Amino acid sequence: MTTRWLVTGAGGILGRDVVSQLAADPEAKVTGLTRSELDITDPAAVHATVPGHRVVVNCAAWTDVDGAERAEETATAVNGTGVRHLASACADGGAILLHVSTDYVFPGDAENPYLEDAPTGPVNAYGRSKLAGERAVAQLLPRAGYTVRTGWLYGTHGRNFVTTMLELACRRETLEVVADQHGQPTWSAALARQLAALGRAALTGQAPAGTYHGTAAGRTTWYGLARETFRLSGLDPDRIRPVGSAAFPRPAARPAFGVLGHDRWPRTGISPQHRWNDQLSAALRAPAFAALAAAARIGA
Repeated sequence: MTTRWLVTGAGGILGRDVVSQLAADPEAKVTGLTRSELDITDPAAVHATVPGHRVVVNCAAWTDVDGAERAEETATAVNGTGVRHLASACADGGAILLHVSTDYVFPGDAENPYLEDAPTGPVNAYGRSKLAGERAVAQLLPRAGYTVRTGWLYGTHGRNFVTTMLELACRRETLEVVADQHGQPTWSAALARQLAALGRAALTGQAPAGTYHGTAAGRTTWYGLARETFRLSGLDPDRIRPVGSAAFPRPAARPAFGVLGHDRWPRTGISPQHRWNDQLSAALRAPAFAALAAAARIGA
């Protein structure tokens, strides 16, 4: 039987991969809407769009971390209130909601991976805005709401850390990269596959509602990610130089530790994601990344 899926934020790095993943499923009929096609801060538009869909995957978000410090109310309108509109519409229509959140809801002061039920405590406006969305899902959809936290996301659609490193490799002999922030670089295509699998498991009652962590296994720093990106792209990783966060002061504080645990996946029958460096190796073979790497090698 065909299942109707709605993907919000379908023009972004993750949203485009989710739409592509679902489009390959003959049992899924997917509607992907960009921000211009569906503004989730508009409750009337949301309540008019959600009905008829069985699963909603929310990839719409305010992602400008530093911008949120200057405009927290606006960021929360998208990441908090907008998510509440979606959750309310899903509750009214009996739909499942998969909502993508972030490791930034944690304070970043841990030494071991944060479990799904670990106490939250964001250190910046962006994290607070995303936590508001999580709470809306938990409150309005206790049995049909799924929050999937991710972090350090990169992909072939749009700018991200990996594309930036490859582009800068064409112009600079050496690059200074932060080495005191720890996280899990996650390929958007891998997360898209996991979200699709979670939606299917939710439909069959195999996956309990609640919070899941959708990040790659293992951990590294931005410095480690930059070096591995260079190495896998045929560039000299010693061109990357480590620095502390203080070398790049930003309006928003960054959590020093954003490593997440993946304890809830086994009960769903869905495997946790592969290691971050294995994901990166696969991602860099994609044509868009391969072209950037080739240009960087020529520039070098």
